[in-house]
Amino acid sequence: MKTMVLTLAATAGLLAAGVANAQANPEDLAKKNMCLSCHAVDKKLVGPAYKEVAAKYKGDATAEGKLIEKVKKGGSGVWGQIPMPPNSTVKDDDIKTLVKWILAM
Repeated sequence: MKTMVLTLAATAGLLAAGVANAQANPEDLAKKNMCLSCHAVDKKLVGPAYKEVAAKYKGDATAEGKLIEKVKKGGSGVWGQIPMPPNSTVKDDDIKTLVKWILAM
């Protein structure tokens, strides 16, 4: 009985850790993936501030898909001449989390 309780407790701990990893903090993802090297929440750095991006796409039902594609493949010309490099090594789920976070600002 004691072994079964310990096994269940360990399993619950592993499941909780998996859920925590699946629900990563968007700001931590931005730091981990070097997004904050070029962007900030409220001021322009190399690229636009995230709040500017959110304001530009407010009310655009297609914004999430467009921005996911832009983050993944990179692009230029929308915010100036400096191109945004592709982020092909960032997981799709992480990109989606980041884009949702930005659009919610």
